[in-house]
Amino acid sequence: MSGDRPLRADARRNRERVLAVAYEVFAAEGLSVPVDEIARRAGVGAGTVYRHFPTKEALYEAIVLDRVDRLVGRARDLAAVADPAEAFYGFFTFMTDEGATDKGLAEALAGAGFDIETAAPGAERAFMDAIATLLARAQAAGVVRADLTAADVKTLMVGCQAMQRYRGAAALGPVLAVVRDGLRPDRPAEP
Repeated sequence: MSGDRPLRADARRNRERVLAVAYEVFAAEGLSVPVDEIARRAGVGAGTVYRHFPTKEALYEAIVLDRVDRLVGRARDLAAVADPAEAFYGFFTFMTDEGATDKGLAEALAGAGFDIETAAPGAERAFMDAIATLLARAQAAGVVRADLTAADVKTLMVGCQAMQRYRGAAALGPVLAVVRDGLRPDRPAEP
């Protein structure tokens, strides 16, 4: 896309259609789907996709930035909740569910074949800051262990996402209970 010139109505519709289809395809099938396939499913030529997104990474960047903005917004909304435990554990559960249904997001967060920081500079930092804010509030309230970092929490989220995606929500229940018990401060840290 060139400069600040506004898109024609048809070009804007095509761009929005490509983004919507790409989001659905990446969520369902992961990041390995070729751009030509996305163009086919969107009902446009590959040239149309490349006109708006010169590389697959540029396409994914647009999706990731939008997705991370929404996730960070969700974290901020939860942080506004009076109960830090509800906010922290609510976001943890939300992210577990989101990653289980959005394979592309889960792959990006896990760093599986895609460098989120290169593709969407600042997105990883914004996401980690959102986790850190919820974690700090929960730790200050004494509802999450003080020795955990935001990176630890992200690692646990990614693991729970993978388990739910591959084994189903029913299999995750007992594991999620164990993870939550392990996050609570009344459990002594193992040496």
